[in-house]
Amino acid sequence: MPKYILKVNGAPKKVEADSDTPLLYVLRDDLGLRGPRFGCGLGQCGACTVHLDGAAVRSCVMPVAAVGKAAVTTLEGLGSSHRPSRLQQAFIDEQAAQCGYCINGMIMQAADLLKANPTPSEQQIREGLAMNLCRCGTHKRIIRAVQRASGQPVTA
Repeated sequence: MPKYILKVNGAPKKVEADSDTPLLYVLRDDLGLRGPRFGCGLGQCGACTVHLDGAAVRSCVMPVAAVGKAAVTTLEGLGSSHRPSRLQQAFIDEQAAQCGYCINGMIMQAADLLKANPTPSEQQIREGLAMNLCRCGTHKRIIRAVQRASGQPVTA
């Protein structure tokens, strides 16, 4: 079985996996990270979103062999329960999670959005998160959390 050294949340991690194993499985099953979630397995829902060299990608359809030397950042790499990132704290403050299943992907996608556009409009936030699905219907709180994290007045 091939061996890989992945840079995950700033630290090198050694793993053994078939080259076509989805990155999501390596992160969860081999490295014990619980931020990225299995949702659809097709890259359509966004629950598995991680950053690869700072860009949001769907880890359920990303083969581990395709990662190469790119840095992988998961929700755990943004902050911790003791020191959440500004974006994570905004999600907490807005009580943006109901069941919480989609929140990993929402936060990771929002972080990518805020990196590209530090002060997005409400419409830009909606468009930036449109491909991340939430079944609980906390969309307004999610939008408010992104607005809060960007330092803008909360309007949603």
